[in-house]
Amino acid sequence: MDWSIQDIARLAGTTSRTLRHYDDIGLLPPSRIGANGYRYYDRGALVRLQRILLLRDLGLGLPAVAEVLENQTDAAPALRNHLTWLRDERERLARQIASVESTIHAMEGGEEIMAEDMLDGFDHTQYKDEVEERWGKEAYARSDAWWRSKSPAEKKEWQELQKRLAADWIAAATSGAAPDGEAAQALAQRHFDWLAAIPSTPGSDANGPTKGYLVGLGEMYVADPRFGANYGGQAGAEFVRDALRVYADRNL
Repeated sequence: MDWSIQDIARLAGTTSRTLRHYDDIGLLPPSRIGANGYRYYDRGALVRLQRILLLRDLGLGLPAVAEVLENQTDAAPALRNHLTWLRDERERLARQIASVESTIHAMEGGEEIMAEDMLDGFDHTQYKDEVEERWGKEAYARSDAWWRSKSPAEKKEWQELQKRLAADWIAAATSGAAPDGEAAQALAQRHFDWLAAIPSTPGSDANGPTKGYLVGLGEMYVADPRFGANYGGQAGAEFVRDALRVYADRNL
């Protein structure tokens, strides 16, 4: 059994134009092309499309999606990893929904509500054990204290700054910029300054991140797909790593 391109577009909440583009770049070729010239997709193509949509939801660009699909040819284990992430995200969102509903109910009824209930699901300490293992308990404690000292507006501003920096890294990588070029090195300087603004950044001294820390951080972006996803996937993370290494060699 297969489905027409119009059927798939409707079911996936996308457009025929998008699916044709995926075909043009070799990301999702149709299973067959009918006598009428229409593209048709079978079950295997739908599995591939499902993986594409999941990777796009993680923020990966199309080149990074293609790279992941090429390196992970066995769909079932990859989908199991996605499923684990989706279940964790579902649980976190369910806790946030319940937390906000409880807050609204308490406010409207003039009731008291515990801080723990208001903030359930908004846990920024999910990587506590990993941070302590990498850089020590003191590093986590200082970082946690710094973050908690910020106002909601300051936290939002810092998060937006990180998002803009990540988006600009992705744009530079996809543009074909050289890691040692002017554009990439300007971004590396912004990255250094962003890290230096965090007084508790592990591996920092009075002048900001050390050379060893900055280079090691770039390697971690490549080694850990959770961080690499912030920069468009494997290729983007490698671009950031290479640019940070050049910056560190030149300036630190």
